Amino acid sequence: MFAVTRADRPLGTLRVLGIDPGLTRCGFAVVDGRGPSAAVAVTMGVIRTPAADELPQRLATLRDELVSLIREFEPDVVSVERVFFQTNVRTAMSVGQASGLALCEAAAAGCEVVQYTPNEVKNSVAGYGAATKEQVQKMVQTRLRLSRPPTPADAADAAALALCHLAVAPMSRRIAAAGRGDRS
Repeated sequence: MFAVTRADRPLGTLRVLGIDPGLTRCGFAVVDGRGPSAAVAVTMGVIRTPAADELPQRLATLRDELVSLIREFEPDVVSVERVFFQTNVRTAMSVGQASGLALCEAAAAGCEVVQYTPNEVKNSVAGYGAATKEQVQKMVQTRLRLSRPPTPADAADAAALALCHLAVAPMSRRIAAAGRGDRS
């Protein structure tokens, strides 16, 4: 697969790597765009680690895959789902560990790193903070002009994280500029 580097992208295009963290299944999606309505999917999928492997090995595998994604696709921004609430403590721990790896590796690579809660993502992409997985998948399909809803849901969630950032980024830049006194 050929990855378009930063230098080859059209001026004003933002490349966002969305990460839906998980230890067994970690969703990822690379989306290029100038906003939420002008976005194109570059790639998406799921990183899987075998449940039978020991935790350190699983984390090392996940780290290696995340580093490879960042190197290959050179994102400007990495958008990671904020670990917000989990009823299962074991699941929360593994999601937190996967999230920490994504945040660390993105920052180490010099990417801007942002986090959004599941409700922020659903509201941004589907217009409703309590949207179902199926509704999010359908809206990701529509916004990225895909022939069918992306699967598995982890990949669709990662694409939704990238789309969320593309929707929020212009306002965030204007707010930051206003705080600095810029007139842009």
